[in-house]
Amino acid sequence: MEPENIVTSRPGSRGRIVMLVDNGVNGDSRVQKEARSAADAGWDVVLLGKSPGKTEQHWLLGEAQVRLLKVPSPMQRRRHEYRRAPLRAPLAYRPGPLAAYRKQKMKAWRADLNIRLIEASEKGSALSKARLVPERVGAKAASRWVGVRLRRTHALEQRRKRMDSPLDRFTTAFWQRAMGERAWRKLDPYLLDLDLAYGKVIDELKPDLIHANDFRMLGIGARAVVRARAAKRDVKLVWDAHEFLPGIKPWESHPRWHIAQCLHELSYSKYADAVTTVSATLADMLVERHGLAETPAVVLNAPDAEISPEQAAEPVPDLRELCGIGPDVPLSVYSGSAAPQRGLDIMVESLPQLPDLHVAFIVLRPKSPYMTGLAQRAEELGVADRVHILPYVPHYQVVPFLATADLGVIPIHHWPNHEIALITKFFEYSHARLPFVVSDVKTMGDMVAQTGQGEVFKAEDVADYVRAVKKVLADPKKYRDVYDRPGLLDQWTWEAQAAALDEVYTRLLPGSKRASVERLTEVTV
Repeated sequence: MEPENIVTSRPGSRGRIVMLVDNGVNGDSRVQKEARSAADAGWDVVLLGKSPGKTEQHWLLGEAQVRLLKVPSPMQRRRHEYRRAPLRAPLAYRPGPLAAYRKQKMKAWRADLNIRLIEASEKGSALSKARLVPERVGAKAASRWVGVRLRRTHALEQRRKRMDSPLDRFTTAFWQRAMGERAWRKLDPYLLDLDLAYGKVIDELKPDLIHANDFRMLGIGARAVVRARAAKRDVKLVWDAHEFLPGIKPWESHPRWHIAQCLHELSYSKYADAVTTVSATLADMLVERHGLAETPAVVLNAPDAEISPEQAAEPVPDLRELCGIGPDVPLSVYSGSAAPQRGLDIMVESLPQLPDLHVAFIVLRPKSPYMTGLAQRAEELGVADRVHILPYVPHYQVVPFLATADLGVIPIHHWPNHEIALITKFFEYSHARLPFVVSDVKTMGDMVAQTGQGEVFKAEDVADYVRAVKKVLADPKKYRDVYDRPGLLDQWTWEAQAAALDEVYTRLLPGSKRASVERLTEVTV
């Protein structure tokens, strides 16, 4: 059954594109812009993402359909996590609810004994109080024993998540040797959970082209192409590589996960009819790693030059009002993903040396453990009143939202993927006409030094960061004037990137260009 309020097909469309993304779409500006602009260009677009809850969600993004799918994930928990570990942790409870039950039972027992003791005291019965002594001693001893077993259980769970023991390393190496690229099936079977959830929907939609965003979706798109071709349907696959997978800092907690993703990507990159990516440097790296026949097209995640009337009608929140500061108070801003390798701590640590400066963090999860830790550190330094942690705004409001700040900060650390691209916030800051303070990662550092739109500092060096901030704040107009250069911002718009992406689609589906002309003619008539 088709989701309510979602059209099944667009008459006269150039063809059906199914886009795949491994998230809930909200917060992913790149895929939102891809879907909307492709639909505006005449394609019938369905964007499939992952529902954060247990029910499917759906809405329209312009003329593009968005469907967030339920993804049951029984294989995300590995088989050995369902078993006891009598040799590795003989005192640990068996997996399941027993540990929580025992902990709660001990708490309830001691709480009840306390009530009984209070009642005996109120009655003045020394004998009743004495009778409770053995049970209270027993409850205390039992609680300590349960505490020991709970600690052993937690330690076992953590070891199983890290998967870095000699036995884990041996089994990982064994499956790699035994199965080669196919070993991802053993090392991360959750990828098959994803395929089962997305695959049946893709097959029902019968796309002409599948646009797979990033490494997890590549395999899902490739397997759908294999099934379609077996059914005598020619489906094209575009792989949109957002980062260099071997160079990422894994956000999962065990090395086996990273190995599995790399093997999965290698297994299915050969099925891509075209590849797009986020920088020329990354394009060359992908050619070398995957033996691609042609260099991927570069599609930057730049902001929209124009937005729809509906979007323009929405009021843009006032950044300074949310921070509770006036127009003359110095304000630095960071907008984007929040994680230790993003280097946000330097913006807090430097505040005692920048006594007038306020800092605004615009992040997806303001209450995440990382952001909570930064807030606590600000308290310790006595600068909490100058640190403001705020949620995302819609992607089409980011530029005007940020524009009232005095400088935009990109303090990321030296990681392979941080060195090779102009990331989303680079373009957002630029269109907001913000002076930059950016760490000396190669591509962005070189660009800022070349254009003169900001200052570069040594990554993770607080003193050098303070120097850069003071230099920008001393003469912000000097850096803002760079944006008046003819053509500088024009090349960094989503409209230019959407045209490049449409060229990729049209090349793979050559009949779609003629269909588009016919469709436009029909609309005009």
